[in-house]
Amino acid sequence: METNGNWGIVGHEWAVALLRRAVAKGTISHAYLLTGPPGVGKTTLARALAAALLCQGEGEPPCGICRACRLVAGGNHPDLHVVASERVGASLKIDQVRELQRQLALTPNEGRWRVAILRRFEEATTSAANALLKTLEEPPPYVVLAVLASDADHLLPTIVSRCQQVPLRPLPVAVVQQALIERWHAEPEQAELLAHLSGGRLGWAVRTLNDRTALRRRAQRLADLDHLLNTSIIERFRYAERLARDPVATQETLDLWIGWWRDVMLVAAETDAPLTNVDRESALRDYAHRFGVERSAAVVEALRSAAERLKRNANPRLTLEVLMLDLPRP
Repeated sequence: METNGNWGIVGHEWAVALLRRAVAKGTISHAYLLTGPPGVGKTTLARALAAALLCQGEGEPPCGICRACRLVAGGNHPDLHVVASERVGASLKIDQVRELQRQLALTPNEGRWRVAILRRFEEATTSAANALLKTLEEPPPYVVLAVLASDADHLLPTIVSRCQQVPLRPLPVAVVQQALIERWHAEPEQAELLAHLSGGRLGWAVRTLNDRTALRRRAQRLADLDHLLNTSIIERFRYAERLARDPVATQETLDLWIGWWRDVMLVAAETDAPLTNVDRESALRDYAHRFGVERSAAVVEALRSAAERLKRNANPRLTLEVLMLDLPRP
């Protein structure tokens, strides 16, 4: 499929324009740092940059139809290397970085460039991050690195300083909703809900659209929250112990609960700010009546603090147990 003037990407026009100019003028940086929340579009943009650099078609790259562009889209281009931990919440290890360096030491197979995308690099071990520094300091002239992370503050300052930063922000909810309808053929009501729940993260919305169990998991985790507010500390700690075993579920739960309590706080404050959980206004009003602005704001802060500590590799069970103590009590 051919790309459009924005490289086929929804939103992030300024970032695409920045990279397009660099490709057109031959002023590509040896390393880019793409930051933003999970699902905001970092990997999509990095792959589009790779396609533009590796494209062999006519006219402005990426053409989207040449062999190189098709290989990039299929994840099979020999000059494109994608490195990530084996799963969300696991560690990106030094052996992975060393293997990447071995591949990058070889000249390109088919074009001018070798492109490496390092996903979720905040998950890299200290030794892996230090190993990457060697490539950042003295990269081969044909290598372009795209380092992806949720926040530059979660990386070594020496890595950040050697990359050109491209911070991506969530898209307007209306843009996500329109894209879900027009590109992914979602039903309007479903698109509206997912756009609000996504918080402007189109990638998250698309994954949830294609995951039939995602909304059921959401319903269960909101039910879990309601139960926890009316149970004992012992039961809360048991829940924390179970949740801590699954890093992906932990992140999803904290993200969901942060959005929920933010909505409760907004409803309690009687603001006109848009809500995330637009399908549960009645329950939000009930929570707002029970807990008010100050207690809701305190829960939001506790949840964000827990999420931040986990990103910095704090002990998951201990972090969640502290959170359980911070939740409102019956």
